Amino acid sequence: MPRLIRRLPQPSQLLPLMRFRPPTLNRRTARLASAADLWDLRRIARRRTPRAAFDYVDGAAGSELTARRTREAFEATELLPRILHATPSADLSTTIAGGPSALPFGIAPTGFTRFMHAEGEDGGASAAASAGIPFSLSTMGTRSLEEVARVSGAGRRWFQLYLWKDRDRSLDLLHRAEAAGFDTLLVTVDTPVAGQRLRDVRNGMTIPPQLTLRTVVDASYRPGWWFNFLTTDPLTFASLSDTAADLPTIINSMFDPTLSIADLEWIRSVWPGRLFVKGILTAEDTRRALDAGADGLLVSNHGGRQLDRAPVSLRALGEVRAEAGAGVEVILDSGIMSGADIVSALALGADFVLIGRAYLYGLMAGGEQGVARAIELLAREVESAMMLMGCATVADLKGSGQVRASWQAGARREGRRSGTGTGQHNAPRIPS
Repeated sequence: MPRLIRRLPQPSQLLPLMRFRPPTLNRRTARLASAADLWDLRRIARRRTPRAAFDYVDGAAGSELTARRTREAFEATELLPRILHATPSADLSTTIAGGPSALPFGIAPTGFTRFMHAEGEDGGASAAASAGIPFSLSTMGTRSLEEVARVSGAGRRWFQLYLWKDRDRSLDLLHRAEAAGFDTLLVTVDTPVAGQRLRDVRNGMTIPPQLTLRTVVDASYRPGWWFNFLTTDPLTFASLSDTAADLPTIINSMFDPTLSIADLEWIRSVWPGRLFVKGILTAEDTRRALDAGADGLLVSNHGGRQLDRAPVSLRALGEVRAEAGAGVEVILDSGIMSGADIVSALALGADFVLIGRAYLYGLMAGGEQGVARAIELLAREVESAMMLMGCATVADLKGSGQVRASWQAGARREGRRSGTGTGQHNAPRIPS
């Protein structure tokens, strides 16, 4: 057996190893730098955010079965690498809704955003503009259309509309959105009433939050959140004045369970820009939305926050794409937590992806800086996956079929028995 021969290390060999990272007194910067992925940001967010706010973001409807199945669907996909394809770099830029995006994903509309962190929509819109991606403002946002327009500057901004019972107020919002430079409208159609979000019920969540013994104890572990909350302007819904009530009451008083396809046609008639319908999960609803004048579709189960046991967005994507055809832009949201998830959605036929929870975890972890970190982490993961898959551009990736999913094999066998098949862009329908 050879013996180990020891010697003293030479200074010239040690010096390159002693390049210590300079310390930083900015604890937020240090925390965010330690996050290697979105799940790390989620852990930081959970430590720094009161339970009611964190659970509002993290939770879903009912037993949260749809939310779990959504994650399982992404985790069941396999990305197919291509070797020796000379891909020294990947261009992540794309176009969507008639305009450019530096990345193949944007920020989804989220309500009550300043409840998650005092910087709220200001932080999200500013980070999105800096990254060159669209930011979507919710009807239930805590900053107004005009405030978000000022923060986002030249950045792209979209507006998400819930059709209220008060049609005049809906029309006023559309006029304001157009005047403030929002180029695309997302009409959410899956919220005629509030979903049964049991975490919110158990937490007694209201806007603004009510101080109870439980919330005071919870706040004692998170003084930074409460300091920001108490020393900034009051939290209200920017479009709803000073409304303060429990969430189901707010939603059920605002939204209209009698919403019909005629109402969508009315919105189409008064909105001059691009219009996407958000909440599409079936071929039937795809056709109805397009016939009503939609320019594009947003395949979404609301992150599992509305109807529990609803179809999984990723699995519904193929059915929607097949019905819509290649000429219609299709966006996917719900459950995105990694660049691999984004790549899976694009490879299965989506043109673009929106992130909701993922961006809010970043916001809760560190305000605008945390949102920027979330975008950065996802972009790096998308770039790495694309290069390993031999895709130099997003166009190479979209609908490429370079993904396998566990549910596809069963559907293909079913198709062969019935004499039908699926192409690259036509992933199988959801099994019954």
